[in-house]
Amino acid sequence: MPVPKRRHSSTRRDKRRAHDAISLPAMSYCSNCQEPKLPHRVCPSCGYYKGKEVIKTSEEE
Repeated sequence: MPVPKRRHSSTRRDKRRAHDAISLPAMSYCSNCQEPKLPHRVCPSCGYYKGKEVIKTSEEE
């Protein structure tokens, strides 16, 4: 089995890992209450999805 003859430097290793950073999740805004939410999900603050009330929230009661 082949083995590297010399050790790779930390700079060379880190260059390879330059694209491995975790990015923030995409956010969109609710069309009903304008709160930030994850796309394609029910708004956690008002319970609306695509302009329709899907779930009842405790704020309305």
